[in-house]
Amino acid sequence: MKLSQLFSNAPDIRIDSLSVDSRCKSEKSLFFCLKGMVFDGHQFVGQAIENGAVAIVHSDPLPIVSKNVAYVRVDDVLKTLNVIASRFYGNPSTLLKVFGVTGTNGKSTTAKLLQYFVSDSMPCGYMGTISTEFGDVKEPPFLTTPDVIPMHQTLKRMVDAGMKAAALEVSSHGLEQGRVQSVDFDVAIFTNLTHDHLDFHGNMENYFQAKKKLFVLLKKTGLAVVNIDDPYGKRIIATHDGKLVTYGLDRNADFFADNIELFPDRTAFDLFIRSEKKTVKIRTNLVAIFNVYNLLAVIASLISSGFDLARIVEMCKTIPQVDGRMEVIRLGQDFNVIVDYAHTPDGFVKIFTYARSITQKSKKVIVVFGSAGQRDSKKRKVLGELADRYCDMIIVTEEDNRSEKVSDICNEISKGITKNNYIIIEDRYDAIRQALEIACKNDTVLILGKGDETYMYRDFGKEYWMGDHQAAKEILETVILNKEVCSHE
Repeated sequence: MKLSQLFSNAPDIRIDSLSVDSRCKSEKSLFFCLKGMVFDGHQFVGQAIENGAVAIVHSDPLPIVSKNVAYVRVDDVLKTLNVIASRFYGNPSTLLKVFGVTGTNGKSTTAKLLQYFVSDSMPCGYMGTISTEFGDVKEPPFLTTPDVIPMHQTLKRMVDAGMKAAALEVSSHGLEQGRVQSVDFDVAIFTNLTHDHLDFHGNMENYFQAKKKLFVLLKKTGLAVVNIDDPYGKRIIATHDGKLVTYGLDRNADFFADNIELFPDRTAFDLFIRSEKKTVKIRTNLVAIFNVYNLLAVIASLISSGFDLARIVEMCKTIPQVDGRMEVIRLGQDFNVIVDYAHTPDGFVKIFTYARSITQKSKKVIVVFGSAGQRDSKKRKVLGELADRYCDMIIVTEEDNRSEKVSDICNEISKGITKNNYIIIEDRYDAIRQALEIACKNDTVLILGKGDETYMYRDFGKEYWMGDHQAAKEILETVILNKEVCSHE
């Protein structure tokens, strides 16, 4: 593409790629001088030119200019990057029906559910914490919400692969850092807002304002789908001036669930649809009350977008397992094993409440978890307090410790535990093994925090980790199922 096709009154210089990293060799690239939290791209223009940049987009004056390079000065480099990245890749989001999901908990499950249901009618891609998926492509994620250039590059790949829709997880970091400013969202979904990422946002109000940006970005004809039961959801409802539908357990919602029945392996509820003044019975293999919310968000989005209700009701019965999200591991053992990505206080309360509801009073709820290093350390003691309140046995372990000592993080968690019902096992595999070995018939083992993630963050970067779901399966197969039943059963 020519630079003149990206900017008016620009020279006809050939541009083969876009770049924000001066260290990357990229011939005939257009380099954007982004200002980050630590570095300013204006300082690295020379390096960018050495590595192939033929044009520079900048907002501040540059001390040195090259005769062989084109310069485009703008007021806002980030805003310009969003516009140009979309244009460079053919405005791919305008060619897709784009669903954006934001909130503290439930983004991954809701987005994956959207991909499942939408794909029944049109090919649908997914981008989020679990992976990037479209057609035959399945790639590991880098960020929940990719940076601007890879975002539009991936959307273009989806279009080229024949996708007609895309379900995107939209993180608060991604919104605050302007990664999705030029994505053409057709549907914006708000799940909930609870304590998380306050190390980045500072306080809950800043966190909420970041999430709310998705609804500002929503195009005028777009649909907002909001959890009416969440207090922050109510604030979005009160201020949104476009098309909006609500969901929840509140009977004032446009889509609400009633007569909910929770079982260890399935859920049933009555779905009331206000616009049609009708109630339908939903039976699903999803479990736990928070998955009722996730499913309500999806159903509200799809029905309001013209998808077929009868087909959705039928598809609810056999929803594919979302890896690492309320993943029930059943390999013949006589106790419950659940792997989940829960890592926030609200997520803990929800999964602990569910675990207690499916576990007999005389049986144990056993939990394995840790807390991320260099991330929101204030919640560590709170996680310990919640585990202490709901669980009979707690095993505290490593979880993305980064540059912190695992022992220090574990000790901070243990400050919230008052009963003598916990142990610290720093190695995560050994911690999971211990939990499974002490479980007896009809107990429930919860393995929380990592889900299906196949890496552990260390001080040197990512290190391979098999994933909690795989660790649980391996230990069950090789150790637990070859043992005799608990001696005290």
